[in-house]
Amino acid sequence: MRRPGRTHAFAGLVAVCAAGAALYLLVASRAPQVAPAATTHATPLVSSTREARRLLAAAGIAHARLVFRDLDRRNPSDWGRIATASLTAPGPRRLLGSERCERVYVEAGRGLCLAKSAGLGTLYKAEIMDARFRVVHSVAVGGIPSRARISPDGRYGATTTFVAGHSYNTPGKFSTQTLLIDLTRGKVITNLERFRVTLDGHRVDRPDVNFWGVTFARSSNRFYATMASGHKTYLIQGEIGSRTARVLHENVECPSLSPDGTRIAYKKLVAVTPGSPRIWHLHVLDLRTMHDTALAEPDAIDDQVEWLGNRLVVYAGGEEVRVVRADGTGRPVRLMAAADSPAVAS
Repeated sequence: MRRPGRTHAFAGLVAVCAAGAALYLLVASRAPQVAPAATTHATPLVSSTREARRLLAAAGIAHARLVFRDLDRRNPSDWGRIATASLTAPGPRRLLGSERCERVYVEAGRGLCLAKSAGLGTLYKAEIMDARFRVVHSVAVGGIPSRARISPDGRYGATTTFVAGHSYNTPGKFSTQTLLIDLTRGKVITNLERFRVTLDGHRVDRPDVNFWGVTFARSSNRFYATMASGHKTYLIQGEIGSRTARVLHENVECPSLSPDGTRIAYKKLVAVTPGSPRIWHLHVLDLRTMHDTALAEPDAIDDQVEWLGNRLVVYAGGEEVRVVRADGTGRPVRLMAAADSPAVAS
């Protein structure tokens, strides 16, 4: 949100792209092998149910591995650590590294781990990692972590943090910071607030604008994200090179672009009741026709979903990861217990 002095006001409060527990790890998106130092739980949690594996097989998913944040309460010392497990073969999850995270994402041999920094105060950082989970860069960002994404070619990363407030449930009472990062150099490229955004051909120049939930196209220069202003949210399409973006559709939050680039999975606001949490349901938007499809997940979901191929999406629902068809049919199936922040590493 563009407010005078916001950056200075919160610079001492929070300074790194991560929120609440500690570290974002990553598995090379294209490397299904597990780090040699990984450990397993004494009492393994099954990686996926038989029903989930049948659903994946029907969608043509022969091999897939998920990277996620471990939430197994039987092992409190491991809470928030990065874990990985096969989605297509039963077996235990493996813990990766020793850091704790609030959000994690992996793609193209790189990873983003949003973690709390050591030292006084509440400071946060975005850890950039290589395919072997080694930290190669650390970028300080301001606020409680919310979202993280990496472009398909591994060139860019995007982080969203709350620099005021802590939830999307309080419209007008939170402020976000969304950064684009050069993952090779470990440098912030820009803040989305510096982009020239147009709505119906007119430049959006309002004091209450916020951005969050970046998802990248295959070209990596193009991205989609949520813009909010005046208690409304919009899907924007942007170009990093030109620092421009335009509004495509209304009521789209936390978009996720399908691998074929044709559809956006997102959370859609469906209910606002005074004094109660806002209710979002999962939908898919066809970018060519703008036809909107409600998915079969009946619960309220507040997450940026991840595509598993072009026919399924995975997401966190409470303290578990679920999978559902992207065409609105079927029903959701639990994919992973005691987990959130899923990223597909196929």
